[in-house]
Amino acid sequence: MGSGPTPSLSGKRLVLGVTGSIAAYKAVGVLRLLIREGAMVSVVMTESATRFITPLTFEVLSKQPVSRGLFEAHEEMRHLTLPQQADAILIAPATAHMLAKSALGLADDLLSTMLLTSRCPLILAPAMDGDMWTNPAVRGHVEALQRRGAVIVEPEEGPLASGRIGQGRMAEEQRILAAVRAKLVPTRDWAGRRVLVSAGPTHESIDPVRFVSNRSSGKMGYAIASAARERGAEVVLVSGPTALMPPAGVEYVPVTTAEEMGKSLLIRLPWADTVIMAAAVADFRPTRSALQKLKKTDRMTSLDLEPTEDILKQLAARRTTQTLVGFAAETQDLLAHAREKLHAKAIDLIVANDVTIKGSGFGSDFNQVVLLDRTGHTKAFPLIPKRELADQILDSIKTLHRKTRKPAPRSRRGNP
Repeated sequence: MGSGPTPSLSGKRLVLGVTGSIAAYKAVGVLRLLIREGAMVSVVMTESATRFITPLTFEVLSKQPVSRGLFEAHEEMRHLTLPQQADAILIAPATAHMLAKSALGLADDLLSTMLLTSRCPLILAPAMDGDMWTNPAVRGHVEALQRRGAVIVEPEEGPLASGRIGQGRMAEEQRILAAVRAKLVPTRDWAGRRVLVSAGPTHESIDPVRFVSNRSSGKMGYAIASAARERGAEVVLVSGPTALMPPAGVEYVPVTTAEEMGKSLLIRLPWADTVIMAAAVADFRPTRSALQKLKKTDRMTSLDLEPTEDILKQLAARRTTQTLVGFAAETQDLLAHAREKLHAKAIDLIVANDVTIKGSGFGSDFNQVVLLDRTGHTKAFPLIPKRELADQILDSIKTLHRKTRKPAPRSRRGNP
C-alpha cells in the first residue's frame, strides 16, 4: 500500500496567535488541522486569551511550550526568534483590539511585538460581537492591514455570544486552513492566462458635481482580479470610481464613464483570453452635461437620459477565442432574467445575484449567487465571502475553457 498524499503544509513552520475572545476555544480545532496537514506550530497566547482557555491544551497538542510574555525567563528574545523561524503568522481569533494594535504598530505584549519584527505573511481570522465588525474604526484597521498585504479571513454571520445575530463569528476551521494554504502553497493553475476584469460603477455627469450612477462598490470585481493574480494569471483591472485599493500585482486602469470603460476594455480585448465583466455600468446617461454647476434657480424639473453603450454586447461581438463572463444583478425572477441575458449577449457564463437578499450584493463583503453557463449547467452558492466566491467563479471558468482552444494573440495591451 502507498503512503498516501503528502500533507499540504508539510515542513511549514507557523506561529498561531490566540487572543482574548470567546472564540479562543476554536483555535484548538485550527491547531489540530494545521498539525494534521504537517505544519510545525508554535502557539503564542495573550494574557486575556488564557482567561478563556488554558495554555496546557495547546502545549499538549503542539508538543511545544506556549509562549505568553515578553519578560518570562524562558521567553528570552522570543519576539525575534519565533517570527524569524516562521513561514507565516496566523492570529485566530483576532479581536478588534488586536486588529487595532496590528494596524497601528502598537507593541505591548509578545504577540504584538512579534508582528513588528516579522517579515513573513500575516493571516488574521477576526472574531467579535455586536456591531464591532462594521464599526468604521475596525473597518479602517482592516483596510490598513490589507493594504500592507495581510490576509483577512472575514468573520461569518450567525448567533453571537451575546445572543445577537450578526457578522462576527470566527471563520470555520476549513476556511482558515484554506487561507493558510493559499498563502504558503498557492495554486498556480491560472499561470500563463491573461485575464481582463472590469469592476465598480460608472459615473455619468449631469454637471461638474452631480452624476447618474448605481450602488456598486467594486468589491466583487476586485476580489476576482486578486484571486486570478494569486493563481498565477496576468491581470488587467479596468475600474470605475471606488474607494478600494487596487490588488497588488494587477495592472490598474481607472475610468469614470461607460464610454471610457468600453474603450478601455475593447482595446485590450485582443490581449486577453478571459474577460470578466463584473462592473455595474450605468444604463443611462444625461443627454447633455452642463459645463457649470446647475443652480436651484435654473428650475430644472426633468432630466433627459439616453442609453449608455452595451459594453458586454460589444465585447461578445468582437471576441475571437476569449471566454466571456457577465454579471446579472436582479431584484426579481433571477434565473429567468439571467438566462435571457446569457443568451442575448452570447456569453459563456453569467453570475446572477438577487441584490435584495440581506447581506448580499452591492457594498457587502459577501454574495449569494447562481452560476449559469452556455451548456445549461447551473450551480447555486450560499452566502459566502466575495473572495471565496471569486475562486469558485474562476474554477467554473476553467471547466468551460475548450481543450483545443488556442491562446489569444499575445498582443500589446494598448492604451486608451
